Amino acid sequence: MRGQHAAVRPFDVSRIEGEIQDAVQQRSPRIQAVGPMPRAPVVPDYVSHRDDVSEIGKLSAEALVREYEVTAKEIEAVGEFVKDMAQRCEQLTNSASVMLKEINATAARYRKEGKRIFNEIESCSSATDEVRKLCETFRDKIAAKTAEGGA
Repeated sequence: MRGQHAAVRPFDVSRIEGEIQDAVQQRSPRIQAVGPMPRAPVVPDYVSHRDDVSEIGKLSAEALVREYEVTAKEIEAVGEFVKDMAQRCEQLTNSASVMLKEINATAARYRKEGKRIFNEIESCSSATDEVRKLCETFRDKIAAKTAEGGA
C-alpha cells in the first residue's frame, strides 16, 4: 500500500481539466472541443487571492464567490423588478390623483347644479304663490264689485 501512495502524482489542474474534457466527450459525442476548456472568470473585482492559499483553497474560494456573485446578481434583478413595480405604483398614484381631482370637480358641479335647480324651484314656488294670491285678491275684488253692483 505504501508503494501505491508514492506513485500518486501531485495535483495537476490541466491534467484534471483534460480528463474532464475527455469524459464529457465520451458521454456526449455532439460536444466538440475546440481547445482547452475556457476557465470561468477567476474572481470578481471585490475579492483577490492571498499568496498563502493552496491551489485547492483558491479554487474552492473562487467557486464559492462565483455562486455568491450569481446570487447577488439575481438579487439585483429582483431589485430592478421592485423598482419597476414602484414606478408603476407611482404612475397609478399620479393617475389616481388626477382621477380624484376630476371626481371632486364633477361632484362640485353636481352640487352647483343641484343648488341652481333648488333655487329655481323655490323661485317658481314663490312666484306661483304670489300669482295665486294676486288671483285670489283680484277674484275677491271682482266678487265684491259684482255684489255691490247687483245689490
